[in-house]
Amino acid sequence: MWKRRDEELSAKAASPPAPEPVREPQPPAPVKPSEPELPRGVAAIGKSVKIKGQIFSREDLYLDGEIEGTVEVPEHRLTVGPHGRLQASVKAREVVVLGSVNGNVEASEKIDIRKEARLVGDIKTGRIMIEDGAYFKGSIDIVREQAKPQAPQQPARAAAPATQAAPVPQAASVAANSPGEPKR
Repeated sequence: MWKRRDEELSAKAASPPAPEPVREPQPPAPVKPSEPELPRGVAAIGKSVKIKGQIFSREDLYLDGEIEGTVEVPEHRLTVGPHGRLQASVKAREVVVLGSVNGNVEASEKIDIRKEARLVGDIKTGRIMIEDGAYFKGSIDIVREQAKPQAPQQPARAAAPATQAAPVPQAASVAANSPGEPKR
């Protein structure tokens, strides 16, 4: 009985291990180039959806359907997908066009018209990029952000010693230095 077990173990040790089957490398899953991947936190309207009316969004918006009316995404990005067809006026912080837009577009930061895109309408934006192959018909108004008006700076005055006389009032010093009168 003991001998039989020892024989089995020695037979296993003497025989070479069975070779593992050769595995062919698997190609990665095919990726559809026309379907961009959406980042998290983006509202999406699919290509089979048709909307007539007004859309207002407080988050990034991806439109791939047919929209007629107005689209407002004031503080976020609007992306018109490759199947997207807008007959609408658009207002957003940033607009990326991959499909078709027929209407005026206003973007506070920038507009990006990609190579297969079509935009017919007037544009008002801070920056614009139109790729080679894109179709655009309309006018472009580049708007620079106005610099915030700063308060007029007062000239720095040296601290007056306690023994010095009080400064002359502003009106008196202007009258004394007017160009028509001789200086005293």
